[in-house]
Amino acid sequence: MSADRPRSRRRAGTVEPDADEAAFVDAFLRAHPDFLADRPALYRALTPPRRVHGERLADHMAAMLEAERERGMVLRDRTEALLAAGRANAAIQARAQRAVLAVMAARTGAEAFDIIVQDWPALLGVDVVSVCAEGRALPLARPLPRGYLARTLPSGAAVLLRAEAFDTETLYGEGAALVASDALARLPLPKGGEALLACGAREPGHFEPGQGTDVAAFLAAVAAIALTRAP
Repeated sequence: MSADRPRSRRRAGTVEPDADEAAFVDAFLRAHPDFLADRPALYRALTPPRRVHGERLADHMAAMLEAERERGMVLRDRTEALLAAGRANAAIQARAQRAVLAVMAARTGAEAFDIIVQDWPALLGVDVVSVCAEGRALPLARPLPRGYLARTLPSGAAVLLRAEAFDTETLYGEGAALVASDALARLPLPKGGEALLACGAREPGHFEPGQGTDVAAFLAAVAAIALTRAP
């Protein structure tokens, strides 16, 4: 920093100009009256006066500046939300890809079952993954009462996301205590039958109805093929 430019005092995370620096800024702006006009973005960082010598002009200017600043904050928040959603979707897709690659290594349906219930929770970032089925649709699956899927996934829905899970003992057995929110996806078995892929998370609201269901449906389709692979 040059010798003729005064230093600021830093207090509580902010920069507070001393008298010399304030005088420097004052003199600079007087010598360059178009400086702020040429840089309108700076107004969002300034606190305008509410009134100058009783004139209403300053009030209008303050209102305009405040509105512009609020607009900038809204745009910033929307941009940050979109970026966060994009990063979250990319992370989910990356996890799904790793889960698919893992189950592709299975040589039999039994090996696929072990990978899904033992390895998929860590790969997918959830706490429990369960495979359930009505009757003998999948011999290794956790048994479900007849008509369970019709009641839980009405109208032939492929995926159900629940912010607050219930009936968790039926779906997860001893892992029920770890499930507060879950994603349920029908397994499209090649030979028919009612079966379900259930992914549970201990965090309430981890899954929500407004989220996309494409990844869950895709994982269920992959699981159905792997689980019905001949020995």
